[in-house]
Amino acid sequence: MEKQPLPNATLILVMGILSIVGCCVYGIPGLIFGLIAIILGVKSTRLYKQDPENYSNYGNVNAGKIMGIIGLSLSIIYIILIIMLISAIGWAAISDPETFRESFQGL
Repeated sequence: MEKQPLPNATLILVMGILSIVGCCVYGIPGLIFGLIAIILGVKSTRLYKQDPENYSNYGNVNAGKIMGIIGLSLSIIYIILIIMLISAIGWAAISDPETFRESFQGL
């Protein structure tokens, strides 16, 4: 019997890659893509572990799930850093470049 590919294996890999790229866009896309990659990856991993002889593409699922975890972690760190920056110098300083430069030199 020929092995069939795991469902959503390519999608999980793409979502994992997009989660790492998306963490640089204020962290929100990285959170979304990372969560999708992890959730779909866990579902496909369960399916694979029930009958490993029947499925292929587990490497793509595992890689996508790992990249989703990395992207999710980086996005959370990035969002925390943005919140800390806003709380340290204020929103008005961020919206005005001259005030931002003065506030940043004061830190």
